Amino acid sequence: MDTINLEGSPKTPTVNFDAATGVIEIKGRSIPENSVEFYKPLVDWLDEYANNPHDDTQVNIQLEYFNTSSSKCILDVFKKLEVVKANKEVVINWYYEEDDEDMLEAGEDYQSILKLPFKMIEIEE
Repeated sequence: MDTINLEGSPKTPTVNFDAATGVIEIKGRSIPENSVEFYKPLVDWLDEYANNPHDDTQVNIQLEYFNTSSSKCILDVFKKLEVVKANKEVVINWYYEEDDEDMLEAGEDYQSILKLPFKMIEIEE
């Protein structure tokens, strides 16, 4: 399986999906012109990954901001990870800055609707 490695921009996050290590990372800002178009290859990759996942999948989400349409796409990513979780270990590491209540709350909202273990990790500025 190919690794997805996308360099971030002012509107799109840095993305690193590596099947060999089981590390999935999304970092930065997510306000793309078309969120569905941006996230579709990631969701498709996770469909394939779910067929033969790493024993231990680490998901690192470190977003400083995301818009509403990205929020739905990120939920789609997490739903694909629930499929992986059925057979293998999956942990979501949700990073937020110490004074960013909105980002903490967003992580807690995802945690409340998904069957995935979340670790809330505060980043000190």
